[in-house]
Amino acid sequence: MPLTFHPTTGTIVVCDYGTGFVAPEMVKVRPVVIISPRFRSRPGLCTVVPLSSTEPAPMERYHHRLSAAAYPPARGPMWAKCDMLATVSLARLDRLKVRGAGGKREYLTFLMPPDDMAAIQVCIRFALGLVDKQP
Repeated sequence: MPLTFHPTTGTIVVCDYGTGFVAPEMVKVRPVVIISPRFRSRPGLCTVVPLSSTEPAPMERYHHRLSAAAYPPARGPMWAKCDMLATVSLARLDRLKVRGAGGKREYLTFLMPPDDMAAIQVCIRFALGLVDKQP
């Protein structure tokens, strides 16, 4: 069920990129971190950065390897792919579905740790060309 509220900045949810996007854009369901605040003038929209378990090749300054505690469901390292940010409808977003005790379905969200969120914001600026690209 899609979200009916704008999550706070730093919230990790799941985004369905399956409709309306064309490869090489994101075209599947994946976790994302919310990077935009709620703007009253654009209800139903938020900007997200996708998260991936696939290491970027080559690694660029707009990629960020998340800390181990950033996304607890991950089975290994995760990266924020800040060059792939998108503004999407809340209808594409949902909480993470997991099976809890006794097989009961639970819906979870996670909050990105402040250090990771700050690094993601720096990477976004690199991805958009808003900073000097020299190392």
